[in-house]
Amino acid sequence: MKSLSMLLPVLVAGVTLSSGQDQDFSKVQIKVTKVAGNVYMLEGEGGNIAASIGEDGIVVVDDQYAPLAEKIQAALKTVTDKPIRFIINTHYHLDHTGANEFFQKQAPIIAHDNVRKRLEEGGPAGNLGSIKFDSAPQPKPALPILTFDHDVTIHLNGEDIHVMHLHAGHTDGDSVIFFPKSNVVHMG
Repeated sequence: MKSLSMLLPVLVAGVTLSSGQDQDFSKVQIKVTKVAGNVYMLEGEGGNIAASIGEDGIVVVDDQYAPLAEKIQAALKTVTDKPIRFIINTHYHLDHTGANEFFQKQAPIIAHDNVRKRLEEGGPAGNLGSIKFDSAPQPKPALPILTFDHDVTIHLNGEDIHVMHLHAGHTDGDSVIFFPKSNVVHMG
């Protein structure tokens, strides 16, 4: 049993690392599920995406990997033809921010100050056991252009979307998004 417990962190790290680097994204399907109210969840590869979809347009929370951007866009179009108004990044890992450059052409990206800093500078992206891996600096068009220190609220689609920074989370830029009218929390 001891050898399995020593091997588990290595296996988890291997799966996590390979999911972004060697993944065949052409085979990934984006599944859309209505959660509650006007909030939908999109599943693909990497962190789940939340989307507030309503009369005012779309607020997207996280945008997965860059090669999935067009598939994500197409999945959103199956629900509405309204434009994307804002993208929110819950943290800086590329399975949550990889398609920023694509989506920023349509709408501004909002994130905690440290998300912008980590994406701009690159550096440690994670630490799983004894395996550490780094993230390269991202190009300027992929960086959030609206940042905050503690919290920010977006008033769209009849909802007060609360974005709140967590100081001791998964990264130093983690945010939780609360859709109070829909009674949904997205934790990235």
